Amino acid sequence: MIDTHAHIYLEHFDEDRDAVIERALEKGVKRILLPNIDSTSIDSMLALEEKYPDICYPMMGLHPCSVKEDFEKELQLVEEWLNKRKFLAIGEMGTDLYWDKTFWEQQKEAFRFQCDLALKHELPIVIHCRETIDETIDLVAEYEGKGLRGVFHCFTGSVDQGKKITDFGFYMGLGGVSTFKNGGMDQVIPHLDRTKIILETDSPYLTPAPHRGKRNEPAYTSIIAEKVASYLELSKEAVDELTTANANALFFPSEK
Repeated sequence: MIDTHAHIYLEHFDEDRDAVIERALEKGVKRILLPNIDSTSIDSMLALEEKYPDICYPMMGLHPCSVKEDFEKELQLVEEWLNKRKFLAIGEMGTDLYWDKTFWEQQKEAFRFQCDLALKHELPIVIHCRETIDETIDLVAEYEGKGLRGVFHCFTGSVDQGKKITDFGFYMGLGGVSTFKNGGMDQVIPHLDRTKIILETDSPYLTPAPHRGKRNEPAYTSIIAEKVASYLELSKEAVDELTTANANALFFPSEK
């Protein structure tokens, strides 16, 4: 399995990071993809890659909740890093109207800037879209036919929204919300394009049931796989195989 979205470089894991990675490996999670947040998270993220080069893979991007007055300087740093070395994807980028609506226009500007970087460097984008899924679908539509590819991380949308996303050729990241009793994903996941779903934890956030309220970690990718398997009426092994192949197609296309 691949946990396609985990922030295990954060301080939440400072006491037991090695054990967290060991538990993930024991549960069959062979790769953990690390989305960046902003300039403050780069050093710890790259240190983790250095320690676990064949397990932890960093991305480079600016999270929408970090789009503030200085966002242009932050984006300049993202661009500098992309020119300096290889990253797996542009992310975590996107839009967010849940926490703060002050910088909405700047969020859209940052989104387009990072899409352009993705096209230039031929990388996928990893999209955060909290309470902005329709607006973000419209932003991606601006790039239709230009070769932009990526994933809508933490997909909790409708069947119709899922179809629009896959019509662009984009993927959907399924995480802890898929296991929530009142999350509604039991009515959506069976109708999604199976070739466009990947697994993620968003550790340390969005912990799946039955561990809600505790810290999330990549080992719990296995729990999410089990729940998705029940919705699709497949074995967990089949879902492991399916979602790993999908994640490889998006993030590791050269390995085909």
